[in-house]
Amino acid sequence: MKSSLAFARHHILPAAIFFAAAWLLAHADWFDRIENLSMDVRTRLRDTVRPAPPPEDVVIIAIDEPSLRDFGRWPWPRDLHGDFLKLLGRVLPSVVTWDILFTEAPAKDGNVLSTQGPDRDQLLADGIEASGGAVVLGAMRVEAGEGLPPGDAALRDARLKPLPRVIGDRSKVPSSPAMLVPAGKLAQIAEIGFVDTPPASDGVRRVAPLMVRFGDNLYPTLSLQSLLQHWEMKPENVEVRLGDAVLLDNGGTRRRIPIDATGGYQINYRHSATGFTLRGYSTLHSQLQSFFQDKKGERPKDLTGKILLVGQFADALSDNGPTPFEPLTPLVLVHANVIANVLAEDYVRPVPPLVIWLGGFVLGVAGLIRFSKRKLVEQAVFSLGLPIAFVAAALAAWVQGSWLVPVAGPLLGFCGIQVFMIGRRVLAEQRAKEQIKGMFGTYLSPELVKRMVDSGESPQLGGHEEEITAYFSDIQGFSTFSEQLPADRLVELMNEYLTACTDIVQEEGGTLDKYIGDAVVAMFGAPIALPDHAYRACVATQRVQARLAELRAKWQAEGDKWPPIVWNMQSRIGLNTGRCIIGNMGSRTRFNYTMMGDDVNLAARMESGAKTWGVYNLCTEATRLACEQHGGDRVVFRPLGRIVVKGRARPVPIHEIVGLKESIAPSARDCIGVFSEGLECYYRQEWQRALACFRRSAGLEPNIPGRNPGVTSNPSLVYGEMVTRFESAPPGENWDGVYVMKEK
Repeated sequence: MKSSLAFARHHILPAAIFFAAAWLLAHADWFDRIENLSMDVRTRLRDTVRPAPPPEDVVIIAIDEPSLRDFGRWPWPRDLHGDFLKLLGRVLPSVVTWDILFTEAPAKDGNVLSTQGPDRDQLLADGIEASGGAVVLGAMRVEAGEGLPPGDAALRDARLKPLPRVIGDRSKVPSSPAMLVPAGKLAQIAEIGFVDTPPASDGVRRVAPLMVRFGDNLYPTLSLQSLLQHWEMKPENVEVRLGDAVLLDNGGTRRRIPIDATGGYQINYRHSATGFTLRGYSTLHSQLQSFFQDKKGERPKDLTGKILLVGQFADALSDNGPTPFEPLTPLVLVHANVIANVLAEDYVRPVPPLVIWLGGFVLGVAGLIRFSKRKLVEQAVFSLGLPIAFVAAALAAWVQGSWLVPVAGPLLGFCGIQVFMIGRRVLAEQRAKEQIKGMFGTYLSPELVKRMVDSGESPQLGGHEEEITAYFSDIQGFSTFSEQLPADRLVELMNEYLTACTDIVQEEGGTLDKYIGDAVVAMFGAPIALPDHAYRACVATQRVQARLAELRAKWQAEGDKWPPIVWNMQSRIGLNTGRCIIGNMGSRTRFNYTMMGDDVNLAARMESGAKTWGVYNLCTEATRLACEQHGGDRVVFRPLGRIVVKGRARPVPIHEIVGLKESIAPSARDCIGVFSEGLECYYRQEWQRALACFRRSAGLEPNIPGRNPGVTSNPSLVYGEMVTRFESAPPGENWDGVYVMKEK
């Protein structure tokens, strides 16, 4: 009994609390916006990875920027639209739907705008009649006093027909006391559809009403009316089941359109602006006029039998708003997507939320049971991997089959459980961490102990082999500093310099090994493994050099406090990557966590060898390759040839670490190119060409004697001198270009 209660208290109860809280939050308006945002992201991704082909039966006639340039300022005279309808009628479209209000709009002086009025309306009406096909004009719900109330005498002859077969509570369907309908005779000869598509609380239109209510009557919106005309259906062919579906059936065509209790249809946004067949208004008008009146060009063949939607597409016009695709989208796309959905029967298919919530709860409980005492990495894989897999599955379901999976709420509940589980583990493991600190605190530095505890890994006491990048740095001409500075000033200077170097090394993940006077010895990749240790070490060299430049400026600004030699301080850094012995070395009573081995010695030779080549950052080929494996081309290298260091027999390719890509000057890049050309000539013993290249690159060097503080040489000058010597005394036949260092 006690074990069952403990099980429920430790596993089931926490999961129930977090999922209940998430369920309540998921029903808040502000949280609903998060779910909608995730839905919009999925829709955009679907449009990117699996764009749907343009609907075959829908063409948008766009009132776009070229049309405004051709026909002038909007609104245009209605006789222009009438003429356009006459031309469109000759290509026999299924229906021409205008997402535009042709209602009278009196100016401030009470007169009708010049683009409207009885004469203009008659010309548009003549165009509608002459088109010979179905034409749908837009109407809109408005407040009392802004339009006509239902039953008004002016509406007596309008083609405003309610949907007679309605099942359900009509009071939930959006209603208004008045409406704006097409002016005069236009309302009598054209079909009418309401353009209303109210936005959600965040401004995005996700649900489009298929009907609006006036009194007790329901009238079709623009998209539904367009479909009725396309299939030659009458209102009697429509059955509305509020909260279920709109059923269309004329004996030949049947459709079931899912709706909610308000008559709203959840739009399955399949097509952005580029996903429809678009025809510019003025372009199409000109093409039709040219063919039918001037007998030129070709007859448009992609309009016959199609639903033509005329809508505003220009940014300067007002009929724009946010959709899941863009923050500013032509709103005719809302109607177009609804129509395309119904034509293809491509509807949003909601997955029952209870299934998702229950599944998340079960997995949360399973995680509490399984991972409470498992390794942290296993819990991390579960805690991160499962949400990622869930989001990926929800995305795949949406992309492949328009299955709508609730994401934000279940994720919140699951993540809350993971936070609880981690917090409980932190409290339980804190005591164990304190024991680790007490065990190793007398052997290792506090920094190493802290990193060991944070990583959950224990460094091996005693020697073990590990691949690392060894780091050696030394101040150029430090003995002169000791001669010119009193002891207290020398200590102050070294403390400031060594603090800056050490902070950067440790920020990049390196471990300080020791100080040897002015020298800094460090390692990257131990005691905590770092896969990108070479890249970190290379970045550290550039940060140290940049910080040293700042210190030089600071010391010079302090005036007579420091002699000029301090203003010109330069530091040389050498790196090498390889397998070394890492561990606690020393006597039984006194030891140090350090590194040793041939690759460590080679790193030290890189630091001392940097002086020979006139550079301040030198590394081996092994370090360059390992750096580029993880850092790509961010770190810029310059090959300096092959050398044999003292104590070794095999040559080693070496490289200068020139800088980071984002801070390299164009002249430095040019220098590398010219220098590399000269180096190739040098190996081919083409001394004249090599010397010419090195003389050109010498003027492009990042460090030039006399210009840069403390600089006495650079690779171009060094190789120039070597070429000059070889030109007068050529090497032997077996010369391979390898330079043999005589000093350590």
